[in-house]
Amino acid sequence: MSDVALATPAAPEAPAVRTTRFHIRRLPEAPLGAEILGLADAADLTDADIAAIRQAWLAHDGLLVFRDVQLTPQSQVEFSRRFGPLQVHVLNQFHLAGHPEILVVSNVVENGKPIGLGDAGRDWHSDLSYKPLPSLGSLLLTRELPEEGGDTLFANMVRAFDTLPAELKRVIEGRRAVHSYVDRYERLRVLSNWRPPLSQAQIDAVPPVDHPVVRTHPETGKRALFVNEGFTSHILGLPEDESTSVLEQLFAHSVCADNVYTHQWCAGDMLFWDNRSTIHFAPGCPDTYRRTLHRTTIEGDVPV
Repeated sequence: MSDVALATPAAPEAPAVRTTRFHIRRLPEAPLGAEILGLADAADLTDADIAAIRQAWLAHDGLLVFRDVQLTPQSQVEFSRRFGPLQVHVLNQFHLAGHPEILVVSNVVENGKPIGLGDAGRDWHSDLSYKPLPSLGSLLLTRELPEEGGDTLFANMVRAFDTLPAELKRVIEGRRAVHSYVDRYERLRVLSNWRPPLSQAQIDAVPPVDHPVVRTHPETGKRALFVNEGFTSHILGLPEDESTSVLEQLFAHSVCADNVYTHQWCAGDMLFWDNRSTIHFAPGCPDTYRRTLHRTTIEGDVPV
């Protein structure tokens, strides 16, 4: 994995935009993203408000940081549904009670059992890229933050494709790659005690799928790399050694320092990212600190 930087200039800072309900401001000196300020309660937003949020999300490369948000679990589910149908994660033991649409991301153990997925995001990935309909986007809301660590890193995969060496572009043009949840899960199980064995029903629910190595964003028309070290196992039609070499080059290029934004969480933060054009990574925090977040995931479409 390449070193990453907390703040790296990538594009001129876009002017701040004000609406009657909230304020949109580009993240300073970051290769993607904007802040949404002044939107503490998302329960009574109009369709025009939602359209403005979605337009800002697309205009700022698929990452929004909502500041000082106060949402109940039900409100988070309802807000997330304004952007599309929600997907339910296969790890049903880590669903929030009464809200199967919410995956609990947490290192907290109660009564000898983890309340959530404690090692979520420990490699670069795009949420649910292993599904026939990968995620359109994810919303992650803070509930309990550690005193140190717990950052989340994002890489702009449109920019990664645009800056890819010409020879690599030639090699991957028209190629498809396999994405597997089970392969990644079993790999992480060896390294972590957070993951219980998958049931046969869970394994059957997530068979491997293949998607284009480069996908065209259905809303912006931009081309983005759509492979990630978390779920992509190999490129179809290439010998194993060549596939491994090409993927390693793509992974390293995607997370070079000038393509990555590191988010340092604050109380009340909620992140909304586009899984069609970004990947993310959460290195975690020391086990002595508690960290809990709630994630909803919006269903996307077939990558093309």
